[in-house]
Amino acid sequence: MILSTFCPHTASHAANEHLKKQIHWLLFFRVLFLSLMLGISVLLQAKTPSIFLPPLHYLAYFIAGLYLFTILSALIVGMIQCYSRFGYLQITLDILLVTLLVFYTGGSQSVFTVVYFFPIVMGAFMLFRPGSLLFATLSTLLFGSLLFVEYGGHASRFGLTYPSQLANFQMLLHYFSIHSLTFFLVAILSAMLSTRLQKTEAELFQTVSDYDRLSFLYKQIFDDINTGIITVDEDTRITSFNRAAGLITGYRPDEIIGLELPRAFPGLESALLHEEERRHMADIPRKNGETIPVGYSCSRLNAPDDNENGYVYTLQDLSQIKKMEAQVQQAEKMATIGEMAAGIAHELRNPLAAISGAVQLLDRETESSINKRLFGIIMRESDRLDATIHEFLLFSKPVNPEKKWFPLRALAWEAMETLGQDPGWNPTLTLDLEIPPDLECWADPQLVRQVILNLITNSANACRNIEKGRILLRADKTTTGENEKREEAISMEIIDNGHGVQANIREKIFEPFFTTRETGTGLGLAIVRQIVHSHGGGISLRDCHPHGTIFSVKLPLP
Repeated sequence: MILSTFCPHTASHAANEHLKKQIHWLLFFRVLFLSLMLGISVLLQAKTPSIFLPPLHYLAYFIAGLYLFTILSALIVGMIQCYSRFGYLQITLDILLVTLLVFYTGGSQSVFTVVYFFPIVMGAFMLFRPGSLLFATLSTLLFGSLLFVEYGGHASRFGLTYPSQLANFQMLLHYFSIHSLTFFLVAILSAMLSTRLQKTEAELFQTVSDYDRLSFLYKQIFDDINTGIITVDEDTRITSFNRAAGLITGYRPDEIIGLELPRAFPGLESALLHEEERRHMADIPRKNGETIPVGYSCSRLNAPDDNENGYVYTLQDLSQIKKMEAQVQQAEKMATIGEMAAGIAHELRNPLAAISGAVQLLDRETESSINKRLFGIIMRESDRLDATIHEFLLFSKPVNPEKKWFPLRALAWEAMETLGQDPGWNPTLTLDLEIPPDLECWADPQLVRQVILNLITNSANACRNIEKGRILLRADKTTTGENEKREEAISMEIIDNGHGVQANIREKIFEPFFTTRETGTGLGLAIVRQIVHSHGGGISLRDCHPHGTIFSVKLPLP
C-alpha cells in the first residue's frame, strides 16, 4: 500500500521505463558522488586545515547513512510500477541532505555548495524542464534559509562553531543572488540538454525501428520469395543464400555460405564473364549428387562501400518446365505415331485373326506331333502379338476418365484376385494389401484397376527368381503442396523386394516401347503414366532398401 503512492496510473509505460532507467542512474551517480566526496574530505583535512570540516568520523557516518539509503532505494525500485513520484521524493531528499552537508561544512563558505548541481541536473534528466526548475527553486529556498540562519547567528544552536562570513545583509544578498542564479542557470541548461537528448533518443529509436522493420521486411522477402537468390563478393565467395535457393539445390545456408561459387555450383560463374547476357541456363549439382537444370541471371551489386561490392544471382528451377517440354514433345510425337499406328494395328488384327482361326482348324486335322508343336508356336505368338496390339490401341486412344467415388480396397482386392487366377502367375509370390476399408477414391474405377494390374504385373516380373518374393499394395489419404497450395490426395504405393531398377534407366521406364524383358511390350508403365496424368496426378519410383522398388501414385481428391 505504501508503494502504491509512488504509482500514479496516468503515467504511460514508455514514460515509466524512462524514469526507471533514470532512477538507476541517479542511484549510481549518488554512490559515485558520495565516494568522491569522502575522498575529497580526507584530502582537504590533510592538506588544507584552514577549511572548516566536521570531524572525519561524523562525515563518515553521514556518508554511510546515505549509502544505506541508496541501497534501500535500489531494493524497492524493482517493486514500483510508476516512478515519477518516487523520482521526486529521491531528488527532494538529495537536496535536503546536500543542505545539511553544506550547513555542517561551513555554510556560505562550504566547499560542497557545488553538490547542489547534482540533484538539479538529475531532476532535469529525469523530469525534464518542470523538474529542473522545481528543484532549482527548492535548492534556492533551502540555501537561502541556510544563509539567514548563518547571518542571524543561530548556527551555534546546532552545535556549529565556524565564524560567519556574512558581515552584512548586502553580502547575504550577494551570496544568495550568485548561488540562486547559478542554480537556475544549471537548471535551464540541463533542461535544454535533456530535451535535446530526449528528442535525439526519440529520433534514434524511430530510426532503429524503421531499420528493424525494413530489415525484417527484407528478410521476409529474401526468405519467402520463390526465386532462389545467391550473393557473392568480389572473390566469388557466397555471402547469402535464401530458402528458395536451398530448396532448389538441397543445401542449407550454413553449408554453403563462405564457399567459392565455382566450387559449389560449377557453371554459374560463367555469368560473371557475360554480364551483358540477361539470362543463362546451366545444370548445377544438388546436394544428393543429382544435377538440376536452372535458369539464372547475374547482376552486379554496387554497395556504398566499395569493399562490399559483389554479384547477385537469381535462380529458377527448370526441372518441371523441362519435364513439361519433354511431355509436350512426347505427346506431339505420340499423337502423330498413334494416328498412323492405330490404323496399321487395325489392319494387322484382321489377318491375324484369320491366321489364328486357320491354324486352329489345321491343328484339329493333323496327327503329326511336329505340326502340332509348330501350330502351338504360331498360336502362342499370335496371342502375344494380339496382346501387344491391344495394349498399343489402349495407349494410343485418348484417355477421358469418368470419375466417381468408389471403395479403393474392394477394387484393389478384385484386381489382385484376377492376377492370382492367371495361369502364368507365380504361386510362390506373396501379395499383401494395406488399405483402410473406408478409403474412398475419386477417379475412374476401370482405369485405376488397369493401373493396379499393370504395376503389380511389373513388380511380379521384377520378383522372378526371388525365393520369397513379396508385393505390398498400400494406400491412404495424404496432402500435397505447401501452405495455401496444400491439397488432399490418395497416395498409393506398390512395393516389391525384386531386383530393382537401375539408375541409368529410371528416366526411360515410362517411355513407350521401352522394356528390359524379351517378352515385354514396353507399354504397361507408359499406360499407367498416361492414366495417372489424365487424372491430374503423378507417379514416381524410388528404391526400397535393402532391395526392391516402390512405385508411388498420387491421385488428387476434389
